[in-house]
Amino acid sequence: MAYTDVTLDDASAITTQADLSPVKNIESLSGGWANSNYLLHLNDESKVVLKIWNERTPKQVEELLIITSWLVKEGVPTPAPIRFDYGELMIIKNGLAWTLLPYVESKWLESDEKSLFTLGCAQAQLHATNPPPTLGTDFSMGFSLFEKLFQYAEEKGEWSDFLIMLKNEYDGLKMIGFNELPSGVIHGDLFSDNVLGSPEKIDAILDFEEVCIGPFAFDLIMTFVGFGWQDGKPISNRWEAILSGYESVRTLEPIERESLQKLHTFATLSIAAWRYWQFVINMPGTEHTNRYVEMVERLDKTLPF
Repeated sequence: MAYTDVTLDDASAITTQADLSPVKNIESLSGGWANSNYLLHLNDESKVVLKIWNERTPKQVEELLIITSWLVKEGVPTPAPIRFDYGELMIIKNGLAWTLLPYVESKWLESDEKSLFTLGCAQAQLHATNPPPTLGTDFSMGFSLFEKLFQYAEEKGEWSDFLIMLKNEYDGLKMIGFNELPSGVIHGDLFSDNVLGSPEKIDAILDFEEVCIGPFAFDLIMTFVGFGWQDGKPISNRWEAILSGYESVRTLEPIERESLQKLHTFATLSIAAWRYWQFVINMPGTEHTNRYVEMVERLDKTLPF
C-alpha cells in the first residue's frame, strides 16, 4: 500500500544518494498495511524498493534496520538495507524514514502443502538464529497494543463490543506463561504478503517490524493464522504441512503443544487488535474498516490441534 505520494524527482533524489541510477518509473507495490512501498525502475534497468515508514519513528526504524542487517549476516533470507553515500541506512524526509532495499524477483508464497512445508523449515531455521544484542521482548501487536486500545476507549468513552471482548480475554491471555516456553528470535507476522518463494525455496522473508524475542510456538501459530485459513475455516492440511516442515528442523516440546490453542487465541486477537487500531481508529472510513471482524469470527472455530 501507499500512504505517502512520491514523485520521480523525490525518488531520484533518494537513489542518487545511494550511488544508484536515477528513477525512470515508479510502481506502487501490493503487500504491507502500515507503510508506503514502491518499486523503483531505474534508468540502468535495475530495480530497487523504496519503503517509507509511516507507522514508525526514525529511531524505531534505525533500530529495526540494525536488527535486519544482523539477521542478514546470520543467513536469514531477507533483503539487506541499502546504504546511502554517507553510510546511513535511511534518509529522513518530512519527519519520516525513507529506506531502499534490493528488489527480489519472486512471487508471493502460495498456500499449497509443499510451499508451507518449505516455510515451516525456514521458520525453524529463523528460530535457531543468534539474536541481535539489541533485540527486545515486546511484541508490538500484543499486550502493549491491547493496553493502548483500552486507554483510548477509557479516554474517549468508546467501549465497542470488540474492545469489551478484548478486555474480557486480556487477563486469561496474560496467564499463558510465555516465559516458560522456548523462546528466541521470532518474526511475529508471517502472513502471505511477507513471504516470497516457491514450493522449493523461500526467496525472502520480509517486514521484520514485529521481530522480537518471543515464544517459538507463538510465532508458528501466527504463521498458521496467516496461511492456514480459507473462507473463514481452518485448513488442517495446511497446519500439518507447516508443522511437518518446522519439525523436520526443530521438534516442539510438550509444553509448546499444550499451549497451541491459547496461543492461537492470542495471535488471532493480536491481528484483530492491530486491524481495529489501524482501520477503525487511526484511518477510519476506508473499505478496510471491518477487517478485524474476520479474525474475531475465527475464535469459535474448531482447530486442528
